[in-house]
Amino acid sequence: MYEKNGDKYFIVDAHVHLWDGRESNQRNIHGKQFIDCFYDYHKNLSPEEQVWDYDTYCYYGADRLWNDLFVDGPVDHAIFQATILREFYVNGFAQVDDSLKLAQDNPGKLTYNHAYDPRDGEQGLVQLRRDAETMQLQGVKLYTAEWHGDSRGYKLDDPWSRRYLEECINLGIKNIHVHKGPTIRPLDRDAFDVADVDKVATDYLDLNFIIEHVGLPRLEDFCWIATQESNVYGGLAVAIPFIHTRPRYFAQIIGELLYWIGEDKILFASDYALWTPQWLVERFVDFQIPEDMTEYAPITVDQKKKILGLNAAALYPNIEVPEELRIPTDAADPGVEVAAGAKDAVSA
Repeated sequence: MYEKNGDKYFIVDAHVHLWDGRESNQRNIHGKQFIDCFYDYHKNLSPEEQVWDYDTYCYYGADRLWNDLFVDGPVDHAIFQATILREFYVNGFAQVDDSLKLAQDNPGKLTYNHAYDPRDGEQGLVQLRRDAETMQLQGVKLYTAEWHGDSRGYKLDDPWSRRYLEECINLGIKNIHVHKGPTIRPLDRDAFDVADVDKVATDYLDLNFIIEHVGLPRLEDFCWIATQESNVYGGLAVAIPFIHTRPRYFAQIIGELLYWIGEDKILFASDYALWTPQWLVERFVDFQIPEDMTEYAPITVDQKKKILGLNAAALYPNIEVPEELRIPTDAADPGVEVAAGAKDAVSA
């Protein structure tokens, strides 16, 4: 439990990884390009004292993850978002077995979301059904720019993708986390475009679409979609570390999100081990919109509590928030009027 100035925060890190980017696991040059690009993000957006050495970053293991999240870190619950990348890594980038076991051994602390690729066709649907049962899936992580043979990406509204989304509904998998953010070498930027979110969110109201990285660098497109679609949420992974290197840019990002989609649809995420959650949480709790950026309202403590954990907990019924850390349902909600105003403007 994180506490500052007498306020207690229930922290849910909605996007963490346990990966193996070592040379021994790289299938080809693209595996090296991918982990090198990850490391560049980490090195260039982190405070100097938070930068890891390259070898540790490539492979840090379950013990380090546990310590950084739950011992030295402030996290109460974390959600694995598996990224497989079969074309780049011999055994996959995500350490699936270790992540799943850690989550199964510690259900109060960890939730495991697996991945699928609709380009696997009927065989993939069979595997999804098997995974849903054995892994007790509540969510999945989709990488629309992942390579698959000669294909370098797919759209969420492709026919096969729709079949998989329909199967998720049948299987009770409600939370669809989608990487729609900055490109990662060697993946193609356009394959992360957010336009396809609009179609599937409209057509599959039984699903929640959590758009990781809030669509950056397409924040405006994402906001216009998410303010109209009640089942579209924004994950702050990659966006939130700009709180260190570009605080005014982060102020713009969070200000726009609060204006357009409201405080109830924004989820904190460290994208561990891209960044560790401790400094991100500390900076966000202390953060305030600069006074001269008058187009944005100040961020309240209750809004921060929702973003840092309560919103993610609302999407995952297995995450139990202690009674004393919940916000009363009749509490004042200063962001509602702003968000509602944005929605009314769009509807008009």
